[in-house]
Amino acid sequence: MRKTLAVLAVAFVAAAIPDAHPLTISAWPEKVEGQPPAPAAVIVLKPARVFDGETMHEGWAVRVKGERIDAVGSLDGVTAPGARVIDLPGTTLTPGLVEGHSHVLLHAYNEASWTDQVSREGLALRVARATNHLRATLLAGFTTIRDLGTEGAQYADVELKQAVNQGLIPGPRILASTKAIVATGSYQPKFVAEWNVPQGAEEADGIDSLTRVVRDQIGKGADWIKMYADYRWGPMPGSRPTFSVEELKLAVETAKSAGVPVAVHANTAEGMRRATLAGVETIEHGGEGTLEIFKLMAEHHVALCPTITAGAGPWPPANPSSPAALRKRESFKAALDAGVTIINGSDVGTFPHGDNARELEAMVSYGMQPTAALKSATSVAGRVLHMENQIGRVKQGLFADLAAFDGDPTREIGALRRVKFVMKAGTVYRQ
Repeated sequence: MRKTLAVLAVAFVAAAIPDAHPLTISAWPEKVEGQPPAPAAVIVLKPARVFDGETMHEGWAVRVKGERIDAVGSLDGVTAPGARVIDLPGTTLTPGLVEGHSHVLLHAYNEASWTDQVSREGLALRVARATNHLRATLLAGFTTIRDLGTEGAQYADVELKQAVNQGLIPGPRILASTKAIVATGSYQPKFVAEWNVPQGAEEADGIDSLTRVVRDQIGKGADWIKMYADYRWGPMPGSRPTFSVEELKLAVETAKSAGVPVAVHANTAEGMRRATLAGVETIEHGGEGTLEIFKLMAEHHVALCPTITAGAGPWPPANPSSPAALRKRESFKAALDAGVTIINGSDVGTFPHGDNARELEAMVSYGMQPTAALKSATSVAGRVLHMENQIGRVKQGLFADLAAFDGDPTREIGALRRVKFVMKAGTVYRQ
């Protein structure tokens, strides 16, 4: 009976909408009771070359079965009878790229300031925008994002993750961090002193408060905990440290009990030092990092997410010789010299979603080798995010999260702008 009603409903919709493409029951087998699951589709991808997350291979092909990579290697070894073959001439097939620092609930600051977005744009409006941001990110070849703070949108990142996972909207895999954690009095927005307005992150201090907030965010669905080790607060200009080493350690130990890692916003050398000694897993930004601080991070196996291109402006910057640009270039060079692990992350949301590749261009412009930059968005990112058995490599058994680009990004990183193909979990989203 249910199957008959579904067929009639589809026929009605097809008749009512001009040029509608009729669907069949086989298009949604999971919705029909008693019907066995459809066999996993087999697809063979034939690019010019495959970057497997570590090494380039000329003339390789990839076989996908269902949502996983089934085989990788020479074409003769991966062909299968009846498989759908997708030719991708002239392209490099890579693992789906990883965006390590995203804010899908923000849009570019040259459209609306952070304060206006947080205080004047309602939750439903921000979520509606975010669905477009997720689609743009996926179509740009980024199949996994770590979203580091909803900036006043509460737990909407967790629910967007659910919507993607349930197939309601297209988007990358989402690692959510919910509201982020700041020291009391240090964050935004700020109006007159008499007004206690909701902040763009959650305030917490000391043993009882930090423990409760970390646990609460994990209970609400946080995959990562995001904290601010420094921020622009106090009477002096510039950023100053907020949490003590002991407070940061407490948060790390509390989160670790649930198997949840901690990422920390830190721009000052002192904030970075405290975060490193506390045992966090990644430091975001690191704009004032020194060689000594980056060596300390390398010793403690703390990764850097540099966010070189954060901000509303275009890349490259209009004034590459500005003090801020020069300081960022110097700190990134120090990170490279210290051998610190670098994960790709741009702070996208401060600039338009879908333009994520500009961060990889910036890292190469600032001295990173193109292959190393590509690794920072694939295999290295997979390891830093504890997902190396799921993403980041073109390897048998991993998720079929794949992207193809016109040209060779290990020779010309700008090839990442020329997206020709995107697949996530075996589903083709762009071809």
